[in-house]
Amino acid sequence: MSLLLVHAAATLFMAGLAWFVQVVHYPLFAGVPDADPGSAARWRRYAAAHGRRTTWVVAAPMLAELACAGLLALAPPPGVPAWATWIGVGLLAVVWLSTALLQVPAHGRLAGGFEAAVHARLVRSSWLRTAAWSLRALLALALIHAAAGRFPA
Repeated sequence: MSLLLVHAAATLFMAGLAWFVQVVHYPLFAGVPDADPGSAARWRRYAAAHGRRTTWVVAAPMLAELACAGLLALAPPPGVPAWATWIGVGLLAVVWLSTALLQVPAHGRLAGGFEAAVHARLVRSSWLRTAAWSLRALLALALIHAAAGRFPA
């Protein structure tokens, strides 16, 4: 049960953070005063600081979530259907692939200077990650219920 709780804590944290980033943080990038073309150097410093600080917040929970999801899929606890853990792994693959292939490159482009089109692409593409983490959060709670004997196998 401890593994399920750590898994759920990491997943719920990341799902909540994804919603905050999606609805508040990313849209506000366009309103950063330094996003105008005349302040390119300040924007680049802002983007670099954003990347460093974000890494400190997300690295440990993302790695904990990944480790827990893998362990749960390889050895599901009693009462937890294996198929449910593998759905979780699939959703986590969506999160990681979306991050690596869509959001990280967009942040890389924005680090060189604010571009409205790249910013818009970042906001749009992040919905995929937000949806996958939201589904993972529901699944993480369902796995706890399954372990408690309340989930149909």
